[in-house]
Amino acid sequence: MNVKTAIITTIEKTLTRQSIDYPEIEVEVPNDKSHGDFSTNIAMKLARVLRKPPLKIAEELVQASDFDQSIFTAVFVARPGFINFTVNKAIYHDLIPRINDAPSDYGTLTIGKGEHYNIEFVSANPTGSLHIGHARGAAAGDALARVLVKAGYQVTKEFYVNDGGNQINQLAASIKARYNQAFGINQAVPEDGYHGPEIKKLADEIIKEVGDRFLHEEGVEFFKAYGVDSLLASLKEDLAQFNVTFDVWFKESQLYKENRIEETLNVLKDRGYTYEEDGALWLKTSLYGDEKDRVIVKSDGTYTYITPDIAYHYDKLSRGYTKLIDILGGDHHGYVPRLKAAIAMMSGQEEMLDVELLQMVKVLQDGQEIKMSKRSGKSITLADLMAEVGKDPIRYFFAMRSLNTHMDLDLDLALKESNENPVFYAQYAHARIASLFRQAETKGYQVDPTLSTFSTLNGEKIEYLLTVLSEYPDAIEEAATKRIPHKITHYIHRLAQALHSFYADEIILSEDAVKVRERLALLHAVKAVLKDALTLVGVDAKERM
Repeated sequence: MNVKTAIITTIEKTLTRQSIDYPEIEVEVPNDKSHGDFSTNIAMKLARVLRKPPLKIAEELVQASDFDQSIFTAVFVARPGFINFTVNKAIYHDLIPRINDAPSDYGTLTIGKGEHYNIEFVSANPTGSLHIGHARGAAAGDALARVLVKAGYQVTKEFYVNDGGNQINQLAASIKARYNQAFGINQAVPEDGYHGPEIKKLADEIIKEVGDRFLHEEGVEFFKAYGVDSLLASLKEDLAQFNVTFDVWFKESQLYKENRIEETLNVLKDRGYTYEEDGALWLKTSLYGDEKDRVIVKSDGTYTYITPDIAYHYDKLSRGYTKLIDILGGDHHGYVPRLKAAIAMMSGQEEMLDVELLQMVKVLQDGQEIKMSKRSGKSITLADLMAEVGKDPIRYFFAMRSLNTHMDLDLDLALKESNENPVFYAQYAHARIASLFRQAETKGYQVDPTLSTFSTLNGEKIEYLLTVLSEYPDAIEEAATKRIPHKITHYIHRLAQALHSFYADEIILSEDAVKVRERLALLHAVKAVLKDALTLVGVDAKERM
């Protein structure tokens, strides 16, 4: 039973019958329980159209609408014009066998049917270890992909490997400098090169493989290939430990090998989106809201920074996706309008590309910020974080915040085994149920997932737990349609909170066999939903803690 749908459908019928044009009807869960289980502000939205006070509109809507009395025990109006609903919690009893019969299916939607999204995220240069910003992007992109799949979308997760351009030249030069240093040659790493410990490690590996061969040969291409392949393999390993995998690893070098950049430029030229001025080739990005047109081929014939990226996105368009989503660092803010303009030119759809920008992360320990600097070799890497606090706290903490907000990652909090730590609080809820099931077994009780009739599931704490269980599909829909995966961690917290409150309020393993069987069936459903929701944000559901 989807209560929100029942509310919206009933109000729509009333407004349609009265020939009233109405905006989107939004139904929310009030923070204050005295305001009921659900609430809508549609009366306030209609106030200007109907030229009546919202309170009056709300009262008339309630009187004119035929709300199902088997679903709602009360429908009441509150200032300044809310319509509030109290639900008959018995209607949620059928959720229990429905969830227990197919646990992973509950909350699965079809709203994304026919859509195929490409989500590109992380896309770190293969020039060193993944740092804290990459970790946030990895957690966000992977959680978004999982949520979209749960909502019925087809999703391809993609990593763009920047194995071309000057940064790879600097990588090779940095490795060569460390290589020469190992043989006593006084050669400094380029100032704008890479100084991390992984670069010296690569040089040592090369010496083991080829000895002093490159004291006598240039070896630039060897250093490039060895550096990219080794660092990319290390990067993949770190991501796998972080529970993040990709469907496509697209190398920038493919664009050059397959002549995709020239092909893309020809498409833009043929469609009239370019012009020449001062010997350079310009793209008319101002047609699509950019502050000015952009050079894409300089007067010396070389490409600007954005040109390979345009060709890369043209390649993605050729694969038939219905939506492209890029998760980029916050420093790409000025780059977004020109890229979106180019995609609109090539696809004919201004909304084909959406870009999410990641904001900065501060890492705190002992109340102090830990500074980071990739170039100095003192950056905090993803591997460091996982070694310090584990995968789950990092993934959960990053999943809790909207991508476009700055955040603090408190390592001390992440290590706490207490209710202050939100991931511990959530995982403990799952482990608590698992522990209860083990206790039940020792007392001769078996969980019966097939139980379908209930006579003792009443009381405020049980009813609230059932209410939160019923909201899981709505949480999935909101997280997917608005592309805000942090809504899933909000839901997990509410469900864990409802579980802990219920657990503290009742003696579950009592002498009343009927009560025990019904409560164990309910908790089996809660455990299943907790596990499913935690999986959506890449976090393990613990059986023991």
